[in-house]
Amino acid sequence: MADLHLTDARATDAEMQAIDLALGDGPKAVTIETERLVRGGMQRRRNLRHLLLPALHALHRESGWISEGGLNYIADVLQVPPAEAYGVASFYEMFRVDDAPGHDESVVHVCVDAACQIDGSAELIAQLEADGKHVHQSPCLGQCERPAAVFIQGRRTADEVPADAGATFVLPQAGDPNLRLLNRLGVVDPMSLDSYREHGGYAALTKALEIGPEAVITAIGDAGLSGRGGAAFPTGFKWQAVRDAEGDAKRGYDKHIVANCDESEPGTFKDRMVMENDPFALVEAMTIAGVTTGAENGWIYIRGEYPLATGRLENAIAVARDAGLLGRDVAGSGQAFDIEVRRGAGAYICGEETALFNSIEGFRGEPRNKPPFPTTHGLFNQPTAINNPETLLNVLPIVLDGADEYRSVGTERSPGTRLFCVSGHVTTPGLYEHAFGVTLRELLDAAGGLRDGADLQAVLMGGAAGTFVTPGSLDLPLTLEDTREAGTTLGSGVVMAFDSTVDLTAVCLRIAEFFKNESCGQCVPCRVGAVRQHEMLVQIGTGPMPAAKRDLHREMEQAMVDASICGLGHTAASAVRSALDLGLIGG
Repeated sequence: MADLHLTDARATDAEMQAIDLALGDGPKAVTIETERLVRGGMQRRRNLRHLLLPALHALHRESGWISEGGLNYIADVLQVPPAEAYGVASFYEMFRVDDAPGHDESVVHVCVDAACQIDGSAELIAQLEADGKHVHQSPCLGQCERPAAVFIQGRRTADEVPADAGATFVLPQAGDPNLRLLNRLGVVDPMSLDSYREHGGYAALTKALEIGPEAVITAIGDAGLSGRGGAAFPTGFKWQAVRDAEGDAKRGYDKHIVANCDESEPGTFKDRMVMENDPFALVEAMTIAGVTTGAENGWIYIRGEYPLATGRLENAIAVARDAGLLGRDVAGSGQAFDIEVRRGAGAYICGEETALFNSIEGFRGEPRNKPPFPTTHGLFNQPTAINNPETLLNVLPIVLDGADEYRSVGTERSPGTRLFCVSGHVTTPGLYEHAFGVTLRELLDAAGGLRDGADLQAVLMGGAAGTFVTPGSLDLPLTLEDTREAGTTLGSGVVMAFDSTVDLTAVCLRIAEFFKNESCGQCVPCRVGAVRQHEMLVQIGTGPMPAAKRDLHREMEQAMVDASICGLGHTAASAVRSALDLGLIGG
């Protein structure tokens, strides 16, 4: 499988047809041309390699695994060395690269991360295996509000999330007039452009085209909008940098807008809910970003475990294009902008922006060193603005209502509202929108408090890459500045509550295992540190952690923070360290 050259294995007719269908006419046309072109031309290879991930998805769906013959066919069509194609295929959780028994069956992925771990995933796995199902124990599936989460990866059928079948979306805060970002969820028909327009859709794009790019960027900067994916980088600054970057159409030097929808942080599901129930809003916000920065190319990189959201976004893009709201002449403005959906394949690291770029480009999803930064050297080494869906959604009310109105809620340093993914042992898990400054106690009370009147043991803030806090932090205001001062984080908006019955040692052991598995292995501090952290927790079990080992853990964490290439290594030990410091484990 990992030869540098094509082997004798050949794809079946069905595999070739599936791959050709996924790739469309472009690659096949180039393949026909190869007799008249010098094989291996670098420019041609660059033009084709970004189609590797869609081709692998098509092959896997047809055959149930990445067969050697099918991989040879993909490598030949796209002019990618087979060893490199295999290296990409073997990088992802969703792709099987061995012809193991059961590859003809659909695979049932069951989440084993914290929210599902404490709510019966082990029992569900045992039941499914007893029923003869092919089960894969999966990292977080982004369904933390409805544990234990399941995702079915079909063979020759559409992938599905069973909980979505016939389900009616219910927003816990439905009818709340204070909602800015979630006011359409459960109200609009997510498949209808007319329904979206009836509820204010595309008014923001109309206004953005009227006031012009500089006014849009000024409003976003004055509003103080910061990234909602965890880094909290100023959005206006990012968009201005991409607008100022020079493109060169003759050299194919374009600009790009990327929506980072690879929502893989355990405990996070906010973007999935928005994409499933208000997909046109994301398309509109990306279009505003495109016409404002001068980017003509939009990309939605969405995690492979979100089939419903993927289908609804693809529909929204097609409908918007037919209506003249995407394409060569956006809404009659004379500006071009279009969007392509690219489906990931199960890799937490691809939530890191440069790893995401590599994944789209057809390489292993490994982070790049910075600088240079994406605003000048992003996707395809070209100027790129990459934003989280929640960040992009905030652009709509800012453009429509202005910066002053936007800042009328929240705090001076954390203006506006924030989406919180509340899960765990609360009465009503779900997605909540609150102004920055709401306290942790108020947020948990809004979710009905702990179910069955249980006692609170701890709350995990920010997901597996975040930290634990105890009931002593219930009056903590949830702002960027207050959480930072308290030594915790809002991260991607995760608030996961654990009652007093939970074995937090087992939860921390799973968090450590998660990072051990998800480290891309590119840099030594993360690759070794994540493994050693997991080994430490396995060794101590439920007993105390000796002082010498605590000191060693702190030293390892500091080395990972100082020397890891990306945020995964920087935060892989945060949750475990906080649990140790608070006496929740190892005491």
